[in-house]
Amino acid sequence: MKLDELDTPAALVDISRMERNIARMQARMDALGVTFRPHVKTTKCLDVVRAQLAAGAKGITVSTLKEAEAFFAAGVTDILYAVSIAPSKLPRAMALRQKGCDLKLVIDNVPAAVEIAKFASEQRESLEVWIEVDTDGHRSGITPEQDALLEVGRILHEGGIKVSGVMTHAGSSYELHSPEALSELAEQERAGCVRAAQRLRDAGIPCEAVSVGSTPTALSAAKLDDVTEVRAGVYVFFDLVMHNVGVCSIDDIALSVVATVIGHQPEKNWVILDSGWMAMSRDRGTSKQAHDFGYGLPCALDGTPLNGWVMSGANQEHGILSPANPQLANGSQDESLAARFPIGTKLRILPNHACATGAQFPEYHALSDDGETTVWSRFHGW
Repeated sequence: MKLDELDTPAALVDISRMERNIARMQARMDALGVTFRPHVKTTKCLDVVRAQLAAGAKGITVSTLKEAEAFFAAGVTDILYAVSIAPSKLPRAMALRQKGCDLKLVIDNVPAAVEIAKFASEQRESLEVWIEVDTDGHRSGITPEQDALLEVGRILHEGGIKVSGVMTHAGSSYELHSPEALSELAEQERAGCVRAAQRLRDAGIPCEAVSVGSTPTALSAAKLDDVTEVRAGVYVFFDLVMHNVGVCSIDDIALSVVATVIGHQPEKNWVILDSGWMAMSRDRGTSKQAHDFGYGLPCALDGTPLNGWVMSGANQEHGILSPANPQLANGSQDESLAARFPIGTKLRILPNHACATGAQFPEYHALSDDGETTVWSRFHGW
């Protein structure tokens, strides 16, 4: 199907941009001498993951057991489930390992360690567990110097659980916007995770893997000494938040939503689209950054940004396009909205957060250079 024939709203992946993003990240990881384990929660799409693996990635990171099950069924065996596991999910995780999946679990607290050791003992089978380390106070994890790090490691190790790694995610990198700050945080992330691994080893607890990663720090690290692997996810599509952080250009953003003009409100200077927050998501991640893109940046159907316009509002199925600066965005003051954006005009809207926008759709339409699109399936749920 041709691009201009798509029913809207539709999630569009620009294949050339995506492949360029994949190659860029893989080349950087190769130059830094580390393994790359992409986080596939951004796309939840086998076609994308195959491209990442073909480029040189080793294994994948997932955020749900459903992702682990789906990608294992498709032949991917080396999987890190990078969310601290709830005890109720242990039977499901064990079932995957019994089928041959090299599934690694993550925890960051003593009660979870006790539950995992107890479960493995009852099942008379082992599990592989990594400990999450907090290197920037962004979310979860155990800080490198906390006593709990060694206590969790000891409970697992003495319970017959393989403690094979530590992992961290410098999520606060999304709040930065200068190369110097990003490089500094990347080093903080690296040093903290390496320190945690060394403390475990010094306590007699084997810890082979040292896994770090976020898209901004992966692209900003000056060195990754003693790190074994890096994880990143949104780099494959990029988005407006990443553009504001400073790690991609507008032309690198590979995901957009194709929308159709369905009305005008001249007295308000509004163009009405058929794509609201059910298509774009409610994520307003750029609202706290230097450049607020509203619900997304509109582009012509060929991908050319409509500078000076913004998707300023969104209801469930209606999007509102308006000039960010009326004096600059309207061009000729005699040009009406209806003349500039006729009913039926199709646009592409670049998202604030590719993970959130992608999650609104059951499939992607992958756009090749010849203007043809192919359907790539993705999945929902946990």
